[in-house]
Amino acid sequence: MQKANLKLRLTVMNFLQFAVWGSYLISLGGYMMGTLGYSGLQVGAIYGTMGVASLFMPGVIGIIADKYVNAERLLAICHLLSAAFLIGVSQNADYALAYPLFLLVNIFYMPTIALTNTISYSLMSRNNMDIAATFPSIRVWGTVGFIAAMWLVGLCGWAQSAMQLYVSAGLGVALAVFALTLPPSPPNKQVGPERSLASVLGLDALVLFKNYNMSVFFIFSMLLGAALQVTNTFGTPFLDSFKPDYADSIAVKYPTILLSLSQISETLFILSIPFFLRRFGIKSVMLMSMLAWVLRFGLFGIGNPGDGFVFLILSMIVYGMAFDFFNVSGSMFVDKEVDPSMRGSAQGLFMMMTNGVGAILGGFGSGYIVDLYKNAETQAVDWSPVWFIFAGYALVIAILFAILFRYRGDVATKQL
Repeated sequence: MQKANLKLRLTVMNFLQFAVWGSYLISLGGYMMGTLGYSGLQVGAIYGTMGVASLFMPGVIGIIADKYVNAERLLAICHLLSAAFLIGVSQNADYALAYPLFLLVNIFYMPTIALTNTISYSLMSRNNMDIAATFPSIRVWGTVGFIAAMWLVGLCGWAQSAMQLYVSAGLGVALAVFALTLPPSPPNKQVGPERSLASVLGLDALVLFKNYNMSVFFIFSMLLGAALQVTNTFGTPFLDSFKPDYADSIAVKYPTILLSLSQISETLFILSIPFFLRRFGIKSVMLMSMLAWVLRFGLFGIGNPGDGFVFLILSMIVYGMAFDFFNVSGSMFVDKEVDPSMRGSAQGLFMMMTNGVGAILGGFGSGYIVDLYKNAETQAVDWSPVWFIFAGYALVIAILFAILFRYRGDVATKQL
């Protein structure tokens, strides 16, 4: 296969992969709170299903792809099942049914993120392509797909309806069909070291908690992970709350368009990480991420679609630093500090702490805070104190991290 053709096909795969997610991830909270009347705790719990699924399913599906089933076929199966459950959610407004259905959506969607990487790496390696030089230009189209889906839902007026779920399901089916046209990525038949599910999930890396810096790092990964999806969960309901006073504002008419600036910022900040790491070091870059979360939440607290619109824009801009600087630099810290024999397990533990345990705690915790400031009669939320509480939480994390994390970058973690 010609390399240019393969790169195009992998680009399409990544575009569709994240368009499936972008169709509803940012707007779902507004639909559930505004149209369906869910409480903040219920919405937080729905978003927390991503964390529950991330605890175990990527590892399970990874083992299946490694040993039993072609990765592209597994990708198709997972997307078809996820799409089916999305349609089920769209037809069931009752929270008691929506929660288990959305858990099933994420059980089959979350592993597909790793599967697309597996397929890309496998096909590029077999075609003698430089992965480090080529893959970033392919993966960035995933973010473009996420943004494009957000814009489609926002401009078509589907952010407050179940149509966003149908769009996502349709894109998932399209990706499933497309995946079956890709060159095969079969299981690795070569004999190698046996990896248990515990190893894939990162559980055998728990021994790293014996090291002070690693234990502090993983604990703060969990604490910061609780903040990662808060604005994705409640950003749209927050902007929807301005409808009575700012009905003609772009921020109110097209909240997903405004929020998409966060993803655009993400693509720009990720390119700046090498410079910041060289200039300031890993600890400072991770600390910058935490302080950026303070700004992200605080600027939401003082922003509005009128004279405070500039604060909303600034909040979107700092999101890229907040989200990427800890995720990327944290992954690099783990890679640098652990023994190569434990590298995969340590990365699995990092992902489990941030996107698993942290996301679950953040979903329930943020939903509880939102409900505390909801008027029982009008159902309106007083959003400013909500955002300031989240900002204060991020600030406390930043201060404690600066004090407790004693990494200087010149002392290697002891091999355990």
